[in-house]
This record gives sequence, C-alpha cells and structure tokens, in this order.
Amino acid sequence: MDDFDELVSSLTPREDNEAIASYQNTTAVACPACEDPFDDMVVCKQEFTSLNLDFEMDLCTAINDGNVVLFTHK
Repeated sequence: MDDFDELVSSLTPREDNEAIASYQNTTAVACPACEDPFDDMVVCKQEFTSLNLDFEMDLCTAINDGNVVLFTHK
C-alpha cells in the first residue's frame, strides 16, 4: 500500500500492542480494497494472530510491509 502513512494519519488510534494495531475510521475514509467506507483497520504485526469478533462482519484485506491489514465493514 503506497499511501499507508497517509491513511493511518486519517484514522483514530484505538489499540497498539505486540500483536496488532487497530484504528477507527471516524471520518468515513474509503477502503483501499473496495472503495466503500470502512469501520476499523487492524494491522496484524505477527505471523499468527487471532481476532475475537463479537459479531459477523465483512472484511477486506491488504498487505503493508509484509503485515496483513484488515478493514472491517459492519
């Protein structure tokens, strides 16, 4: 993703630990994969990371610097 730093600067940070970094899309930025606004962006920092989801949602994916990036759509 060429504009990853610009994308992150438009989002609200929510969590950052050794496994993930998560950001909330509070300004209706378009998803780089499908071009619809997304709800949250999760950057998986480790090769194996599990997510505990409270409900079913659509996900789009991308890769940035070898890390999987998930875009959630509720």
